[in-house]
Order: sequence, then C-alpha cells, then structure tokens
Amino acid sequence: MTENSVRNPRPQKVRDAGVPGWLGPTGLIILSVIPVVAGALRLGELASGAAVTPANARFLAVPLPVVAHIIGASLYGIVGAFQFATGFRRRRPGWHRTAGRILAACGLVTALSGLWMTVFYPRPVGDGDLLAAFRLVFGTAMAVSLVLGFFAVRRRDLRGHRAWMIRAYAIGVAAGTQAFTQLPWILLVGPLDETPRALLVGAGWIINLTVAEWIIRRS
Repeated sequence: MTENSVRNPRPQKVRDAGVPGWLGPTGLIILSVIPVVAGALRLGELASGAAVTPANARFLAVPLPVVAHIIGASLYGIVGAFQFATGFRRRRPGWHRTAGRILAACGLVTALSGLWMTVFYPRPVGDGDLLAAFRLVFGTAMAVSLVLGFFAVRRRDLRGHRAWMIRAYAIGVAAGTQAFTQLPWILLVGPLDETPRALLVGAGWIINLTVAEWIIRRS
C-alpha cells in the first residue's frame, strides 16, 4: 500500500436507496392502480350528478377536497413510481428534479386534503374514532416527511432526501395495500365492523412503512 493510498483512500460505493430496475416501479404502479380506479369512479359520480346516498352525500355537498385528493393521489402514485427507477433517474436527472417538485406538491395536496376530510367531513358508517386517529397520524406523517425531504435536498443531503421521500410515498400509496389487507377478512368473515376495519387499514400503512424502512437501510 502506497503512502498516497493511505492519505486518499478510495471512497466507498454507496448503493442507491431506490428500487433497482423496473420490477419495483412496475409493482408500485400496479399497486397504485387500485385507488386510481376507485378515484376515477368517484370523479365520474361527482361529474354526472349522481343521486345522493349516505355513501356520497358528504362528497356531493363539498366536492373540492375529495376532487383535490383524488387527482393529487393519482398523480403522486403513478408518476411517483418512476422516481424509484434507478437507471431512468440517473439517465434523466433533470426529469427527476422537475417531477420531484410537482410530486411534492401533489403529495402535500393529498395529505392535507385527506386531513381536512378526516376532520370536517361527516363520518360514514364504519368509520370510527380509531380509524380517524390513524388517518390523522399518517396524513400528518406524510406531510412532514415531504417537508423534511424537501429541506434535506436543499441542504444537499441526498441520503436524507431519499429516505424521507420513500417514507412519504409509502404512506401515500397505502390505499392499494389496504385493499389487500381488508379483502381476506371480507371474503372469510364478511362485512367489516369499525374496529377490524380500522386495524386492517392501519395495517396497510404499517406494511408499507416497514418495506420502506427496509429499502432505506439497504443503502
């Protein structure tokens, strides 16, 4: 070993915290399709002047928050998946930065509109205090993660930026995971009561954040 190599050791190669290849982003897009389709059906219902029912009365009375939530969440889930395609991101850093700014805004719209609906919309049958608490906690966590991710990249802290943005995305696309956590109960047991529904919806967020932390710690 030479004296120069001791003084100037080669920097270690750090693995990217994103999802390698296209398999991961493709899976994220498929996961996002579930809430996107549900949201599109809801927008069609609002646009067509559907009959008022207990399930949609709150949306028809004050449509702006739910419209903002659906559009923001759909863009955030689908376009955001491409941010985790490592090769694509490296080949087009300009696209990554521009899309990132747009997605941060979409994510904040998604989180803040979700918080507004939780606080101000009348609760439908099946939504209890526990589910409302989960929505407030995870909606706030998503908004905070986006803000921390934004300030991290402003400080040139790319590792912190990736970590916070991965956490925010995991929370934002949990609606797709929640469909899978609730489906087995519905098929095997039947309709969900308040407590099982809240716990299974919460499980969707926990599963996504667990996977997110695993990806972050692989870097």
